[in-house]
Amino acid sequence: MKIKPSFKKRLALNVFSKYVKTQAQLHELNYFFWECTLRCNINCRHCGSDCHKEVGVKDMPGEDFLKITNQVREHYNPNKVMIVITGGEPLVRQDLEQVGIELYRQGYPWGFVTNGIALTKERLYSLMKSGLRSVTVSLDGLEESHNWLRGHKDGFNKALSAIKLLVNQKDIVYDVVTCANPKNFAELNDIKELLIETGVKKWRIFSIDPIGRAKDNPELLISKEQMLDLMEFLKNTRNEGRIHASYGCDGFLGDYEASVRDGIGYCRAGINVASVLVDGSISACPNNSHKVVQGNIYKDDFMDVWNNRFQIMRDKSWAKKGICKDCKEFKWCRGNGLHLWDFENDEVLMCHYRMLEEAAKNKF
Repeated sequence: MKIKPSFKKRLALNVFSKYVKTQAQLHELNYFFWECTLRCNINCRHCGSDCHKEVGVKDMPGEDFLKITNQVREHYNPNKVMIVITGGEPLVRQDLEQVGIELYRQGYPWGFVTNGIALTKERLYSLMKSGLRSVTVSLDGLEESHNWLRGHKDGFNKALSAIKLLVNQKDIVYDVVTCANPKNFAELNDIKELLIETGVKKWRIFSIDPIGRAKDNPELLISKEQMLDLMEFLKNTRNEGRIHASYGCDGFLGDYEASVRDGIGYCRAGINVASVLVDGSISACPNNSHKVVQGNIYKDDFMDVWNNRFQIMRDKSWAKKGICKDCKEFKWCRGNGLHLWDFENDEVLMCHYRMLEEAAKNKF
């Protein structure tokens, strides 16, 4: 079992690194997050946004975000910019249909990420009439482990019901996301079989990162040995061809790149991905530290910010320090995802490649 990229993989990585550099220079926006609320109807142990049922920050008015999307379409073809509504839990808002139909009229495909608690048949049909195109539902284990992580006694049943609703819709693109953690790790194969039996075609697995509530909760983080086993599980699942499984957008995976996910991964934050946060902050990935917020829609021109800032994400040469300083893989990894940088201590919180390398050495 090798982690270091093979000669053939290194050639592909070298070509891909040039592609990433070109993408950073072009910075064409094609994935746009709207953090529409920090309210949530559950209380997840691993929440990156630390959301609650009642929060001090009010929901952003839909018309404020729509002004920005209207501006963006003057510079980009809206048909090629995916709008993803996130939170918090987007379905706690009662005006998603109104916002959605206006996004549809502006020409944008749009979707949202949900825990499934409030996704009833009636709400789904109402959203579909408003142009809904895609949905991501979280399923984080079998019943006990899912409910433990999500903090809701009926979370598993609600999530599974939401998934079953989506499986029966021909006009919706959907997938299921699972956050791997020590409590559900032994269940991954059972989760796979459940999803296949339910009719799910696409499954993404993330490992929980040490950010948000998980930063001070090490029981949520898988070990380096489990990370290696996860790569093998994904590789074998993809080879089976019964469900299209892939690893999330985190981390450089060495020789596992293009074997456990579609193509070679890289952090697209600030390169192709932007977000407007609930308080109007202009950022990239919503999981990024607030220390890399680039402006605010209530005082800055969004397109000016997008075109002329975000350099911390487009040129990551600054990240070659700490454990990254002498790393030979830096030219491919670029210092991992930006959301994994601790800007207080000026260091990367987690290195996937190092975890895999150490686990492989210990195993053999």
